[in-house]
Amino acid sequence: MNGIRLPNQRKYPMSRIGKVPIIVPEGIEIKHSEQNFSVKGPLGTLSMEYRPDVLIQINDGKIELTPANESKRARSLWGTYRSLIEQMILGVTQGYVTNLELVGVGYKASVESNVLTLKVGLSHDIVHAIPEGIEISCLKPTLISIRGIHKQKVNLEASRIRAYKYPEPYKGKGILYENEKIKLKEGKKK
Repeated sequence: MNGIRLPNQRKYPMSRIGKVPIIVPEGIEIKHSEQNFSVKGPLGTLSMEYRPDVLIQINDGKIELTPANESKRARSLWGTYRSLIEQMILGVTQGYVTNLELVGVGYKASVESNVLTLKVGLSHDIVHAIPEGIEISCLKPTLISIRGIHKQKVNLEASRIRAYKYPEPYKGKGILYENEKIKLKEGKKK
């Protein structure tokens, strides 16, 4: 088209993720009202409130979402709510896991009762309280595993722990996500 847009053509193509139905596995109980959606599975229960801009229909083990009107807000929330509902179903069936590695001499982690203790090269130990709904365990002294049914809470907790000692770019020491590669900088030459 050589850069010419028709009046009804959008500048950026829209994602089609909202059109894909969500298949509900066996053993999942779903309840939804006008503005509340909840999923109950073997690992627990999750719920969320949603706007009436999106209509949710459950038919024959499938969840289908459609925008209630043609407004920009309804079309933007369509794919978002579909992804959130799919994450809820995966959370109550399988759960989410994020692993963190401690890289550095003398770096260690340990969990006692409901507290994570980190030794990461500072003058003091870092004591981190484990929130409710999150399970943290140390597979090795240098490997932390964070588990939970809510994807956002698991990843938020991982980023909070990582913030205590970000990986530095010269030696690569710090708290890294598992299999994360740090591009090292060259040090100052004399």
